[in-house]
Amino acid sequence: MAYTTINKSTDYFNTKLYTGNGGTQSITGVGHQPDFNWIKCRSNATDHALQDIVRGNTKSLQSNSNSADATVTNGVTAFTSDGFNLGAGGDVNTNGRTYCSWNWKAGTSFSNSAGANGASIASTGSANQDVGFSICTYTNTNTNTIKHGLDVVPDVIIAKTLGVSGSWFLGSEKMLGGWNKKLNLDSTGAVATETRPFYPGSAAPTSSVFSSDQSVFGAGGSATETMIAYCFAEKQGYSKFGSYIGNGNANGPMIYTGFKPAFVIIKRTSSGGDDWVMYDNKRNTFNVLDKRLNPNSNGAEQDTDILDFLSNGFKLRGTPDYVNGNGSTYIYMAFGQTLVGTNNIPANAR
Repeated sequence: MAYTTINKSTDYFNTKLYTGNGGTQSITGVGHQPDFNWIKCRSNATDHALQDIVRGNTKSLQSNSNSADATVTNGVTAFTSDGFNLGAGGDVNTNGRTYCSWNWKAGTSFSNSAGANGASIASTGSANQDVGFSICTYTNTNTNTIKHGLDVVPDVIIAKTLGVSGSWFLGSEKMLGGWNKKLNLDSTGAVATETRPFYPGSAAPTSSVFSSDQSVFGAGGSATETMIAYCFAEKQGYSKFGSYIGNGNANGPMIYTGFKPAFVIIKRTSSGGDDWVMYDNKRNTFNVLDKRLNPNSNGAEQDTDILDFLSNGFKLRGTPDYVNGNGSTYIYMAFGQTLVGTNNIPANAR
């Protein structure tokens, strides 16, 4: 059994669906202020839009692109206590189009000066230690250490340059087998060895700081650049990050998380050429889950029977190489809905 102090996961993560109206509208029912807000059009091929409370709601990044962040004044116009407001511009509110938004709660803002808490440079951010999630921004100068705000060693760090183009870097010892490995969120590439993004020299992340080598992030190899980092630490009963081996069979592997997933993102790491894929419990309300979106692609939503969300994990039901190739290795990030071992599991639990 997996037990947790998180009684209601939707207070910290929730998926919200909506339809654009081409004007202005307020999206409510998220259940919390979305300090990290990720939006994708389902019905049409448009770029992803990622906003957060640290950069500000008008600053948008695209997971499917290495472009610098852009100012979109009529996209997400405000974060609210139960959702977000939309304007008439950008790719997030076109009339008649359907959208999906994934929303994470951070919480406590922090500002850390250079030399404090083991950090070599200053950073500002927002952190929620209860659920293991933080957002931080900093201006990197060659190799530095940065406070992440989690108070535990992060399991996953996703970072990107802001002012110049540069790929999204994902680092994780738990998922990739070492901090000297990396994946690019905006790419179909396999896992690769890269000693410098979060592990220059021997400075692996600690409970206070992580290392960052700017020379590998920017497209031009700039030694000084402003960055954003999203840091995650696994929390029992709420989040789970790991890897599995596919079997190429419709009776695929079952991945135990200890809770009923609300959101899962998967990527094949042993070979390149396959998209990242995202599934959630709002676009897919019953098994087998078929509706997928791709973080590295601007493509519209696609339908292929792939996996089941269970009360204690997820099980592969499809055989495409992007989720279940025989002998292939995959990583996943899962965030939870219902805890095994409580009386909160609904009668129709999958």
